[in-house]
Amino acid sequence: MTSAPEQQTNAISRFGSLSAKVLWLTILFVMLGEVLIFLPSIANFRIQWLKTRITQAEIAALAVEAARDQQLDDTLRSEILKGAGVVAISLKRGDTRQLVIRNTEDVMVAETFDLRPGMYYNTAFTAIKALFSTGDRVIGVIDKPPNMTGDMIEVALHEQPMTIAMRDYGYRILALSVILSLIVAGFIYAALNRVLVRPMQKLSANMLHFGEKPEDATRIITPSHRNDELGMAERELHDMQTELQSLLHQKNRLAAVGLAVSKVSHDLRNMLTSAQIISDSLASVEDPRVQRFAPRLILSLDRAINFLNQTLKFGQARELPPQRARHDLHLMAREVLDNFTPLGESRIAFHNGVPKDFHVDADREQLLRILTNLVKNGVQALEARTDDEALPPRVKIEAERDGHAARIRVCDTGPGIPETIRDSLFQAFQSAAKPGGTGLGLAIASELVEAHGGTIEVKETGPSGTTFEVFIPAQNQSSKV
Repeated sequence: MTSAPEQQTNAISRFGSLSAKVLWLTILFVMLGEVLIFLPSIANFRIQWLKTRITQAEIAALAVEAARDQQLDDTLRSEILKGAGVVAISLKRGDTRQLVIRNTEDVMVAETFDLRPGMYYNTAFTAIKALFSTGDRVIGVIDKPPNMTGDMIEVALHEQPMTIAMRDYGYRILALSVILSLIVAGFIYAALNRVLVRPMQKLSANMLHFGEKPEDATRIITPSHRNDELGMAERELHDMQTELQSLLHQKNRLAAVGLAVSKVSHDLRNMLTSAQIISDSLASVEDPRVQRFAPRLILSLDRAINFLNQTLKFGQARELPPQRARHDLHLMAREVLDNFTPLGESRIAFHNGVPKDFHVDADREQLLRILTNLVKNGVQALEARTDDEALPPRVKIEAERDGHAARIRVCDTGPGIPETIRDSLFQAFQSAAKPGGTGLGLAIASELVEAHGGTIEVKETGPSGTTFEVFIPAQNQSSKV
C-alpha cells in the first residue's frame, strides 16, 4: 500500500503538478507571442499583396499606352485586367487624371484605401476585417506608381482573392506557430524542469518524507552546492530539520524525565512521609543539638512533601502562580544558608549580607527555592575549585532596595562560569558543568523569577568569582516589567 505522502504526490502529478503547469504556461505564452507577431504579419501581407497589384496594374497601364491608338479589343482588355488582377486602372499626371483601362462591366467601389506613405493607418484592424470578410466587394487602392509613370495610380479590384490569399497565409502562419510553440515550449520546459521543477520536487518530496518520521536523522535533506535561491532554500530546510529534530529529541527526553519524576515523586513522597513521622519523635529527645536542628528538619520535610504533592497534582513542568506577600528577606537568607551548614562546620564561609528588616514582596516558598538553587550553584562551583591560592571559599547573599523593588545578589568566590555554557546557562539540561549534574537548578530559578515578573542575570563572572542578581518588582509593578 502506498503511504499518504505518496498518494498526495501521485494526485498532484496527474493534474496539477508543477511540471504540467510550467508546460501549459509555456505553450500559452509562446502562442500569445505568436498572436502578437501574427497581427503585424498579416497586416504587412495585405499591404504587400495590394502593392503587388499596383505594380502589375502599372505594367498593364504601360502596355495599354504602348498599343496603337490605345485601342484594345474586349478579349485583350479582359486578359490584361485579369493578368493584373484588377477591374480598372487610372493614372494621374500633374492635374490630369486619365482612366487607362477598365472592365466592360459597371462596378461600384465600396471602400478606398490609400497606400501612399503617411496616408494609411490601423492596418492591423483593416487586415483583420478583410481576413474575416465574407462578401466579394470591389475596393479601390491608391498608391504612388513604383516606376514613376505618373504622380498617382488608382486601381479597382475584387477583395475576395485578397481574402483567400490572406487566409492561406494565416493558415501557414498558424501551422508554423504551433510547430514553433511546441519546439520552444519543449526547450523551455526541459530547461525549467531541470533548473526549477526537479529541485522543487526534491524539496517537496523530502518534506513529505521527513514529515513521516522526523526523528530519523537519515531523512534530513542533503543540500546541494547551488548558489541560487533554491540552494539557499535547501540549506535553510536542512538547518530547520536539524533544529526540529534536536527539539524533538529534547522534548522526548523531557517527557521521559517528566514521567520518571512523577514516579519518583510518588514513591519519594511516601518515603518522606515516613521520615516525617520519625522526625516528629525527635522533638521528645532532650539533646540540645537535636532540639536545635529538629525543627529545621521537620520544616524541610514538610516543604519537600508539599512540593511533591504539588508536582503530582499539577504536572512535572508546571509551577503554581506565586502567592505573594511581604516576607523578611534577612530571615529567609539565614534559613537558606543554615541548611548548607546543619552542624555549623564547613570549609565554605556563608555570609548573610541582607540588611535586617529588609522585606520583599514574593512567594516565600518559591523565593526560598530560588535562593537555594543559586547558593547550591555557588557551593558546587567552590567544591570544584582546585586552586588553593585563590580567594577563600565564600558564598554571600546581599540585597538592596530599588524603589519598591528588590535586587538580590548571590556571590561566590568560585572559578567562574565556563565560556562554553554561558549562553545556555538558564536552559534545562544545558548548563550542568559538574559531572552528574542535571543543569536544572538555574533553569528552575529563572522560571520562578519570571513568574514574579522579575529578571535574573549574571552580573559578573571570572577567576575571582560569580555574582547572580535577581530583580523582584513589587506586586503592583510586576505586570509592567
